[in-house]
Amino acid sequence: MIRTVTGDIHSDDLGFTYSHEHLLGAPPVHKRVDEDLVILDPAMAKIEAQAALDVGVKSLYEASAWDYSRQPEDLRRISEETGLQIIACGGFNKGEWFDDLLADHSIEQLQAQIVADVTTGMNGTTVRAGAIKYGTSYNRVTPAEDRVLRAAARAHRQTGAVLHGHTETGTMAITQLDMLEEEGVDLNRVGIVHLMRNPDPYLHKQIAKRGTYLCYDGFAKIKYFPESTRIHVILDVVEAGHADRILIGGDLARRTDLTAYTGGPGLHYIAGAWLPRFRDELAQRHYSQADIDELVRLFFVENPKRYFTFGEPY
Repeated sequence: MIRTVTGDIHSDDLGFTYSHEHLLGAPPVHKRVDEDLVILDPAMAKIEAQAALDVGVKSLYEASAWDYSRQPEDLRRISEETGLQIIACGGFNKGEWFDDLLADHSIEQLQAQIVADVTTGMNGTTVRAGAIKYGTSYNRVTPAEDRVLRAAARAHRQTGAVLHGHTETGTMAITQLDMLEEEGVDLNRVGIVHLMRNPDPYLHKQIAKRGTYLCYDGFAKIKYFPESTRIHVILDVVEAGHADRILIGGDLARRTDLTAYTGGPGLHYIAGAWLPRFRDELAQRHYSQADIDELVRLFFVENPKRYFTFGEPY
């Protein structure tokens, strides 16, 4: 079973999936110093949702957490009106946004809130989350982030919802996994995001060897790296035998990322532009058509299906 904003679906019905996106989100009001990060217009989000559908996307994980101005009822409305299946985000993002907001919250209080996100509804609504997010800072874990991670781990074990770990510029991933293991978490139920901001194949393979999913994102963000860098990392990990650990999403969370706001790449980019290039590069490297099709199926269908499916509490 996979939990979407309109209800639970059979895992086989998830289909072609983006594994990390933002339709609606923004930093907390008192920390909004960059208006480019404020994407809170449901009409614009609906345009982006339709653009994804138009290139064959059936589902996406919307990764805006409690401290990133998530709008669960708007997500449900967009899903109902467009048919795009949306998995919503329980839990919290990172200390930059929540350190002051959660300074006096215990692990037990945080756990209770995350469990409620998944089982009852987010932000006082009946819209339930289908994944649990936590995060760490650049090269460090703040005290509040430590509590959030441990609360997320315990809420995951209590509910069976998958864990989704934010890293800042791809740092602290191994530390996160070590901390989760201290909490008894099965690392096969964890995905680490933003690793493409640190395109280090050795690091990525070490993470994949522990059974953890590599949630690759940042596609179209050429200011960080060209697509050739991302493709090289993906193929290095694939050729090491970890194709079944790769998830793909854009993390397009700025107005300048989105077609509806500014004419940016938008949610049609990965399936509409990047994927044909990826297929072509693989063909040039003498991958067979069958092998290319299998990798695409793994990244966008089978791996998300396995990752987002609820497990038994343990």
